[in-house]
Amino acid sequence: MKKLPELTIFFPFWNEEKNIAEIVHNAVDIIPTVAEKFEILIVDDGSLDGTLRIANELAEKYPYIRVISHNVNRGYGAALKSGFENAKYDYIIFTDGDLQFNLHEITKFTENIHKADMVIGYRRKRKDNKIIKRLLLMNLLKIWDFVLFGFHFKDIDCGFKMFTRHALEAIGPLRSEGAMVTTEILAKARKKKLKIIQVGVEHFPRVYGEQTGANIFVVVRAILESMTLFMDIKSKRF
Repeated sequence: MKKLPELTIFFPFWNEEKNIAEIVHNAVDIIPTVAEKFEILIVDDGSLDGTLRIANELAEKYPYIRVISHNVNRGYGAALKSGFENAKYDYIIFTDGDLQFNLHEITKFTENIHKADMVIGYRRKRKDNKIIKRLLLMNLLKIWDFVLFGFHFKDIDCGFKMFTRHALEAIGPLRSEGAMVTTEILAKARKKKLKIIQVGVEHFPRVYGEQTGANIFVVVRAILESMTLFMDIKSKRF
């Protein structure tokens, strides 16, 4: 497999002290096999545990690791925005920091990015805790996004996605700071007629930490952000 000339990979973290070291060490082993030049960004979204301390220790050990830290918890979208804004290379990939994805499957993204502007993952079989509740929310999101924005993807909020620099410039700047950021990305990509390839990925149950996607505050914030996005697109502010 031919390596990419350069690659930024970043991970959004919030209270992931039991997961961060393992996933970053996985990246240290895997990323050199898919890119000639690379950097690993750790985005800490105002963690209250030892996540930031461990992140800084990893950055001291590896010169190609950089830490971006929020003083307070701002939300999933804010963490993604910080990752995108600080990425210095022309190919950018992110995956969640909860060890629910197999980083070895990054080749599914790097092998397809030459044929598209974005490559987005979909979980072939979700392994979430409280799976019924998560599947319900996922299907409600699909319906919501189809009604408001007219698009359909297999797994809108899968936390494994890859972008070209061109794609990020086309859809930016991003407004959403909560969970609706993935809808914003896809809605804007569709409006800009970007080419998107979907690839199936493996999914694992979360072992450590807590999922927040089904939190009522997260859901209400997502609804409000989606209405703002709808008005932006309808009024042609984007």
